[in-house]
Amino acid sequence: MGQLIAKLMRIFGSQEHKVIIVGLDNAGKTTILYQFLINEVVHTCSTIGSNAEEIALQKTWFLMWDLGGQEALLLLAPSGSSWDIYYSSTEFVILVIYSTDRNRNHPGAELCKMLAHEALQEASVLIFANKQDVKDSMNIVEISQFLTLSATKDHPWHIQGCCALTGEGLPAGLQWMQSQTTTN
Repeated sequence: MGQLIAKLMRIFGSQEHKVIIVGLDNAGKTTILYQFLINEVVHTCSTIGSNAEEIALQKTWFLMWDLGGQEALLLLAPSGSSWDIYYSSTEFVILVIYSTDRNRNHPGAELCKMLAHEALQEASVLIFANKQDVKDSMNIVEISQFLTLSATKDHPWHIQGCCALTGEGLPAGLQWMQSQTTTN
């Protein structure tokens, strides 16, 4: 069925781009995925494994893989692992950050290691700074410093403030990704 959809999209001029959504547990990855899909909040529990959904923006299709964010998995797995399946053909990495948790170890070093994986060397990075509606959330500059994004020179990246519960900021992030498909 997936191959049929892909062929039809090619025939009618659509493009499909693979996206992986990563981040620590409780950051809002699954909530963001389902805001994209059905534009409403879905009550979730910790994702074990992954969720995959197709999201359309005009004639651009994104096949989004929401990867479980348990601390044990963190963002990174050694090469030769089952994560190679998720990384293969990935054009975009969405990293979801819990903007209000200043005490948590933000995954900047893991993101750098992940982006060094040979399958992700051409990937663009969208960081959703989630929970911006909460008082005292970190701003975009603070998050950029936590992730040491100034050192990320080989990958286009963008930080988008958002609130997964209301959907605020999510369309702008999706539009940034779409703009990257025309420049790549």
